[in-house]
Amino acid sequence: MTSHGDETGLDVMDATIVAAQVGRAPRSPWRVAVRCGHNRPRVIATPPSLVDGTPFPTLFWLSCPWLVEGISRIESDGGVAQSAARLAADPDLAGRMARADATYRSLRSQEARGDDPCASVGIAGLRDSLKTKCLHAHAAAFLAGIDDPVGEEVLSHLNLDCPDDACAKYLSSPQAEEIS
Repeated sequence: MTSHGDETGLDVMDATIVAAQVGRAPRSPWRVAVRCGHNRPRVIATPPSLVDGTPFPTLFWLSCPWLVEGISRIESDGGVAQSAARLAADPDLAGRMARADATYRSLRSQEARGDDPCASVGIAGLRDSLKTKCLHAHAAAFLAGIDDPVGEEVLSHLNLDCPDDACAKYLSSPQAEEIS
């Protein structure tokens, strides 16, 4: 299958892979923000308003199933509570997290061309930058270049790339044929 863009400018192969990664077509509009070592989408970015005008606070969305699975294991093992406890106990870490949250909000506002309907919330849709809810959102923010200490810590426990380019299989799936 050759790569070509559709009417939204998305690459058809990227659209096929992301839909398979997240189990549905992603909310529109979106773009690939970060790629893995196999050149597959790892993190997608969405503006804070969907096509129909619905507010959507998640700027960076982790799409890589390899990382999603690994981070889910960390969450299941108490990673959210551990991250919250570290932020509460370490003022330097808390300051770094507050700066990361401010950067996230600023980038989301830029993505919205200055009109962010979700300006009152930051990473993972939280109002308080020192609360922790979704390690996946923090990891996506860190991968997208934000100095998010929670995302950095979570990712330090994982191999960032799957060993076998697992997302390549999505290009030869029945779903890929429907999209192309």
